[in-house]
Amino acid sequence: MTETKLFAQSADGAWTATPDGNRRRVILHTPELMMVEFAFEKGGVGAMHSHPHVQASYIAEGVFEVTIDGRTETISAGGGYIVPSNLVHGVKALAAGRLIDSFTPRRGDFLG
Repeated sequence: MTETKLFAQSADGAWTATPDGNRRRVILHTPELMMVEFAFEKGGVGAMHSHPHVQASYIAEGVFEVTIDGRTETISAGGGYIVPSNLVHGVKALAAGRLIDSFTPRRGDFLG
């Protein structure tokens, strides 16, 4: 039986290119919850999409234009947002930045 990883360091987790030209790394996960870091260059776009997972996102660095279900707001470092299940959402980096996203349940498609 594999033991659940409870802690992560900044060097843990490999960076993976995303289909829309950004980068992500899975920080930690259990079947019920996943934490993922996304990195964007200025102008980078997280394409509009939806998924059955509930998503909570924290803006660790930068400024993002965030669209959820047709509503758009500009959110800076220290802010965040929640995406309920199946709502169409996406982001645009108005400055280089990083998002810390949590998903419940975990995104199996991010595990390869």
